[in-house]
Amino acid sequence: MKQQPQSEVEFQPSHVKKSVWQEMWKKRTLYLFISPFFILFAVFGIFPIVYSLYLSFHSWTGLGEMTFVGLSQFQYLLGDSGFWQAVGNTFAIWFLSSIPMLFFALVIAFLLNLPSLKGRSAYQTMFFVTNVTSIVAVAIIFETIFSNQYGLMNYLFSLIGIAPLEWMNSSFLIKVVIASMVVWRFVGYNAIIYLAGLQSIPKTLYEAAIIDGATRAQIFFRITVPLLRPIILFTVIMTTIGSMQIFTEPQILLGNSGGVGGSGMTMTLYMYNEGFLNSQFGYASAVSWAMFVIIAVFSLINWKLVQKA
Repeated sequence: MKQQPQSEVEFQPSHVKKSVWQEMWKKRTLYLFISPFFILFAVFGIFPIVYSLYLSFHSWTGLGEMTFVGLSQFQYLLGDSGFWQAVGNTFAIWFLSSIPMLFFALVIAFLLNLPSLKGRSAYQTMFFVTNVTSIVAVAIIFETIFSNQYGLMNYLFSLIGIAPLEWMNSSFLIKVVIASMVVWRFVGYNAIIYLAGLQSIPKTLYEAAIIDGATRAQIFFRITVPLLRPIILFTVIMTTIGSMQIFTEPQILLGNSGGVGGSGMTMTLYMYNEGFLNSQFGYASAVSWAMFVIIAVFSLINWKLVQKA
């Protein structure tokens, strides 16, 4: 095969070498149609992020002039016991909600994927409805279920002779209630994601395992779980990010105080209090960037652990 002469490769007509801006101008009509998304994203997405970083280095109450304080707010954050209590509460709620939620979601997806199941579409819709239900409505319902005096859970306990529990007066039980709300809300969503992953697994693997005499438990733990590792990794990361930003559940259920002793105070609720109740917008911005670092590091740790599992 003959190679093209060097001179013919290097020297091309000038009209062939068009710049990127010339190409964009040529297709300006197409860019005009997609520009609203990028404009809105820049105004309501990129600008608030950049401005919050700028604001974290200033002291500002929302009115008047800003005062540049440098890293002093981050230094104060390191010794702020209220913030670290919120971090501890958030991690506790994550632990109580994420592990059982992902396990139940995987089991539900496995059951929905059974060939003998009838009405699969109806079950999928029922499980996914929990994710699109109003969080405020869910919080009100769970407040009724776990009420200290007239709650449904205490009524059921009384039927079997168990003394009623002070759900809203215990620092640990408050976290259990919030975690149960998170589980109820997202277990169906993750189950649908797992179901999509299960349906991509070749059925011949299951048929071969059944012929070899494998039980359903063996099929689940030795075939399903290993092949679903990428999906599990995705759900773990997304669940970690979501659980670290819990706000509406504790805010509606317990109010801005976070319940007894602030035991339901999460990082996002703490940031909200500092910004919109205490009018410390600069410090609230510093808290938000500290949250970003914590979530990023913790997500990376989870990613590494799940990859090695």
